[in-house]
Amino acid sequence: MTVYVAAFVNQLAHMGVQQVVISPGSRSTPLAMVMAEHPMLNIHVHIDERSAAFFALGMAKASGKPVALVCTSGTAVANYYPAIVEAYYARVPLVVITADRPHELRDVGAPQAIDQLHIYGSYVKWFVDMALPEENERMLRYAEMVAARAVCVASSVPKGPVHINVPLREPLVPEIDKPSLFSPSSSARSVYKGNKHLCEEMIDELYAELSGVEKGVIICGDLHIEGFSDAVVKLAEALQYPILADPLSPLRTGTHGKQVIIESYDAMLKNEVFANQFVPDVVIRFGAMPISKSLYIWLQEHKQIKQMVVDEAGQWRDPTLSLQVLIEANEVQFCYDLAQRASNSFRSTQWIRQWQHMNERAKRILLKAEEEMDMFEGKIFIELAQLLPDEATLYVGNSMPIRDADTFFMSSHKRIRLLANRGANGIDGVVSSALGASYVAQPLVLVIGDLSFYHDLNGLLAAKLQNLHATIIVLNNNGGGIFSFLPQANEPKHFELLFGTPTHLSFQHVVDMYNGHYEKVETWEHFRRAVTHALSRPTLNVIEVPTSREYNVKIHRKLWKDVSQEMSNLLNKGEWA
Repeated sequence: MTVYVAAFVNQLAHMGVQQVVISPGSRSTPLAMVMAEHPMLNIHVHIDERSAAFFALGMAKASGKPVALVCTSGTAVANYYPAIVEAYYARVPLVVITADRPHELRDVGAPQAIDQLHIYGSYVKWFVDMALPEENERMLRYAEMVAARAVCVASSVPKGPVHINVPLREPLVPEIDKPSLFSPSSSARSVYKGNKHLCEEMIDELYAELSGVEKGVIICGDLHIEGFSDAVVKLAEALQYPILADPLSPLRTGTHGKQVIIESYDAMLKNEVFANQFVPDVVIRFGAMPISKSLYIWLQEHKQIKQMVVDEAGQWRDPTLSLQVLIEANEVQFCYDLAQRASNSFRSTQWIRQWQHMNERAKRILLKAEEEMDMFEGKIFIELAQLLPDEATLYVGNSMPIRDADTFFMSSHKRIRLLANRGANGIDGVVSSALGASYVAQPLVLVIGDLSFYHDLNGLLAAKLQNLHATIIVLNNNGGGIFSFLPQANEPKHFELLFGTPTHLSFQHVVDMYNGHYEKVETWEHFRRAVTHALSRPTLNVIEVPTSREYNVKIHRKLWKDVSQEMSNLLNKGEWA
C-alpha cells in the first residue's frame, strides 16, 4: 500500500500541486502521512471539513493553482459539498481526495461508510473510484496516471474540482521510513496546453458584423487571466465601446487605462429613461455574469440587443437567455485580434463620450457618501480604496457587501484585487475562503456581514494554528441587511423573525478565543486608525463596525434617487458631453 500511495502523491507534486489541506481522520491515514512526508508539499490541517474545503477554495482562487483536499470516509466527505459546488461554478481548481472503505465493507452496515461514489454529482469535472492498492509496476503506473489526469483536468479550461475516491484496507499506517519512498526515477507526466483561437476568416467575419455598429457595449464580469485588462481596454478603445466593469473583473484597478471604464452603471440603469435611451445594438460580454441586478434586467428586457459571449470554455453562461453568438476563443487573444482589425478604421466617439459623461456625474453623486458622518456601510469601500496599499487583496462577502463594492468601489490605479465567492453566491465558508486566500495573497482584508461571519466562525481556527495575517471587517447590522431592500420588508408582521434574524451577538469573545486582535469602531477616524494598524499587525485582526439597517436603506435609496434625478435632468437638457 505504501508504495502505491507514494506513487500517487509523488505524481500530484510533480504535476504542480504544492498545497494540501487535510481534514484529520483514520481511513485517510496513508494519504495524510505520505503527503506530510513529501518534501514538495505544504500541509495545512483543518479539523472542520466544511471550513477546510473553503480554505482550500480560497487558496486556489487566489493562486490560480490546484489545491489538494483530503478527508476520511463518511460524512466528512459530505461536509466538503458546499465548497465543491462553489468551486465548480466559480471555476476554481480543486483535487478532492476522499478515503473510503474497501469494496467489501460498502453497503453492509460498516461504520463510517456511506455511498461516496459520484457523491458530488455533476459538480465535479471528473470522478474516479480508484482500484485498491497493489504494489506492482502496472498498478503504480495506474496510480500515477490517475494523479496526473486529475491535476490536468482540474487545471484545464474551465478550471474546476475533480473527485478521487480512494478505497483503503487496514492496516492503514504506511511505512514512511522507506529510503526510496519518492523515487526520482518515477516517470513524471507532462501536459502541454494551448489556447483556443479563431482563424483569420472568423475574426474578419466578426469584425464585418461590428464595423458599422457604433452603439456597442463591452461587459466584463469575474475573469482573471493574465494580460486580459490591457487586451480588453485596447479592444474597447479600438471599437469606441464603453466597458461596464464589474468589481470582480480586473478592470477597476490596476495600471491599465481607465478612460473607457464605466463603474456606476448599476445606479445609472435604475433610471428607466436612461435604461431605455442608452440601449446598445451589440454587447460583447466576458467572464461571469456581473453582480448588478439592474444590468441583468436591462439586458433581459431589451431582446433586440445582439449579445456575444466570449468564453474559451464554451459554456453558455447567460441567465438572460438572450445570447445570440457564443465565441469559443481565448479571451486575451480574441481582444487583440479584433482590436487589430478595428484600429485600421475611423470610429465615432460620440457614443462612448455620452457614457463617460453620465458615468462621471453618477460617480460624483455616489461618492457624496464619503460625507456621511454616521457609519454607513457603503462608505466602507470608499475608505478602503484610500487605505489599502498597492498589491492588496480585498475579499468581499455576499449579500450587501458585494453590492456595496459594486456601487462604491471606484476605479483606481492601485493594483488591488477583489475576490468573492460568487459561484453559488452563498454566505457560508467566506471566512475560511478569505483566510485560505491570505496564505498566498498579502495583505488581505475581508469585508463581511455579521450573519456570514457567524456562519463560519470555525474558520477562524486556521488563522490561529497557521499564524495567518488577515484583517476582517465585520459590518454588524444585527441581521440580514439585504432583506431590508426586498419586498419582504413591506410585510412587518413576520419580517424580523423570518428575514431580519437579529442575533445580538458580541464577537469579541470568539476573536479572543482564537488569539485575534479585536476592535469595535464607531467613528470614521477610529475606523481609519484601526485598519491602518491592522494592516501592519501580523496576526488575525477583526474590526467590528456597528451599523443600522434602517439608516443603510435610507442612504442607499437617497443616493440612487439623486443619481436617477441627475440622469433625468441631463437627458431632458440633452446634455451629453
